[in-house]
This record gives sequence, structure tokens and C-alpha cells, in this order.
Amino acid sequence: MCYHVSTAPKEKIEKFAKTKGLVIQTEMESFFHVSGFARPFLPTILNTDVKLIQPSRWKLLPFWVKTEEDAKKYANTLNAESESIFEKKSYAPYILKNRGLLLVDGFYEPHQVKGQKQTDNYYLSFPEHQIFTLAIVYAPWTDKQTGEYYNTFSIITTTANELLTKIHNIKKRMPLIVPENKWTDWLNAESKTEIENLMQPFEDGILEAKHVVRVTGMRGEDTNTATIQNAID
Repeated sequence: MCYHVSTAPKEKIEKFAKTKGLVIQTEMESFFHVSGFARPFLPTILNTDVKLIQPSRWKLLPFWVKTEEDAKKYANTLNAESESIFEKKSYAPYILKNRGLLLVDGFYEPHQVKGQKQTDNYYLSFPEHQIFTLAIVYAPWTDKQTGEYYNTFSIITTTANELLTKIHNIKKRMPLIVPENKWTDWLNAESKTEIENLMQPFEDGILEAKHVVRVTGMRGEDTNTATIQNAID
């Protein structure tokens, strides 16, 4: 599953926005590595305004979650499996109308080595470390105690392609990558059939993978450093 990503620095996001004719709503922190369990705000494009890059918070909170304390206790909604997204109660109210794109420049996945207790980690990115987009389902959320309002999201996952089958070799999953030529289709789809047809594993031959330090085991440590993405062999 996809619980760890990296996002592009300010200058790279600004260049991306200018090239694509997008507007950045507000400056956002960038990450060489961040875990979804930290519930960070990350750059997204939502289908309510397809020309705006805006912050949304990782971990979808359905309408029945009332407060921040409830949110901390709520079940893991960092990822939404494409195969069950129309049935699960956390996502069913949103998937038809609330879809978006998460702007990343990489993601991390575990790899099980035979005879080794701990998993290794691999970092996946596009050539030249380009920004690319992951499919998300989102839910607007208001804290009933404080009145604070923001959008929350889950990253949609699919079965793995050939590369991710080898890397993420236990669960064999991968995030749903939406290439730029499918942005409009993904953001504007209106029917269940249209959406299901778009939720397919990403083609092989584009993603680049490198063996990196085990970020998934570095809880409590500062992993937001450039060296975290360095290949170790």
C-alpha cells in the first residue's frame, strides 16, 4: 500500500503550475519523505476547481467523524482499494463526485527479502524526478468543536504492475497513477463504469526504482532530508 511519498520543492511546483496553466492557492511545505500517518497537508487538484493547486490533508475523514480526537481514532483511510471503493462506507458517498489528483515526485514501497525479518524499501519516481499525479478520493471535513474546515483524501490503489509486483512483493499493490493525458477523464468522469475503467495499473517501463534506506522503520526520526532518497546499492 502507499503510505509514504515525497513532494516537489516550491520552485519545482511553481514551474509545474506555470507550465500547466495552474494557480497555487497557498505555499505548502515540501517533503523528501512523509508518512501518511502524520496526516500532512499535500498539494492536490480537486474536481471542484481543476485549475487550482490547493492543500488537502491525507487520511479521508467521512462526514460522521465529528472532531479531531475522533479523527485520530478513526480507522486507516490513507489508501482506498479500487476494487472495493464503491462499496466501502467511507468512500461510497464520495467516489462518484469527489475525485482529485495528488502531486508527488515519488513514493516509497516495502520489499520482502527471503530470509530477512525486516523489509527493504524502494523509492519510485519518474525520469528526471518529474512531478506526477496519483488518483485520490476526497471528503470535505469540518471539525465540529473548532469549526476548522479542510479537504481530506485517500490515495486510490490498484493491483501492481510488473515492476511493483517484484518490489511490493507481499501485497502486490500500487498507487493509481494518472498520466496527464487522463487528467480530464479522471476529474470529469460521471459514471461508475467510466471511473472503474480508469482505475487500472500504470504501464510498465516508465517508473524508476532504487533501493533506499528503510524509511518505513524510522519512526520518530527526521526523514525530511535529501539524502533519504539516495540509493544505497
